[in-house]
Amino acid sequence: MSPSRAPRRALLTAGTLAAALALTACSSDSKGKSGGGGDTNFVTNTGGIATVAKGERHATKKIAGETLDGKQFDVAGLKGKVVVLNVWGSWCSPCRAEAPHFAKVSKEYKAKGVEFVGLNTRDFKKQDAINFEADYGVTYPSLYDPAGKIILQGFPKGSLPPQAIPSTIVLDKDGKIAARSLMALDEAKLKSMIDPLLAEK
Repeated sequence: MSPSRAPRRALLTAGTLAAALALTACSSDSKGKSGGGGDTNFVTNTGGIATVAKGERHATKKIAGETLDGKQFDVAGLKGKVVVLNVWGSWCSPCRAEAPHFAKVSKEYKAKGVEFVGLNTRDFKKQDAINFEADYGVTYPSLYDPAGKIILQGFPKGSLPPQAIPSTIVLDKDGKIAARSLMALDEAKLKSMIDPLLAEK
């Protein structure tokens, strides 16, 4: 591949992701429709949450970058804990609906070994995202990913990638993708994704 084609391919790929997320932005489908592309070996329950059996999970690729407050952050450093990844944007009404639940559960579950990380996307004015977190009392870090590059590159083919805004993906203690939701979550549904992973040996 020539050097001039590499940046063009990266731009096209990022554009493809942005278009895909635009089509599914602010999803509120509660019928449980989901798909990971390829053989994902997951089961989707009627609540719209897809789960993967322990022996069939995929590890994420690199999910790292700059947070909204300008610090460098790498999700790999959280291995050994259950990690909740939430794809959101300040412009997204279902994201606003679920934000208080995420803020509350993140504080309640921190002592249990659960870490929350936001993946903020399509907020081209960073201050809008910063204001959102302040308004809803979100205290956990969010990676700033306006073009969706981290989202695009962080999830392997055949896994459960984010396919809507909001999307929530929960990693087990080994850093592997264990559950995904493509809709706004309330406190009970969020806990239903986390609790079984905390109980795993």
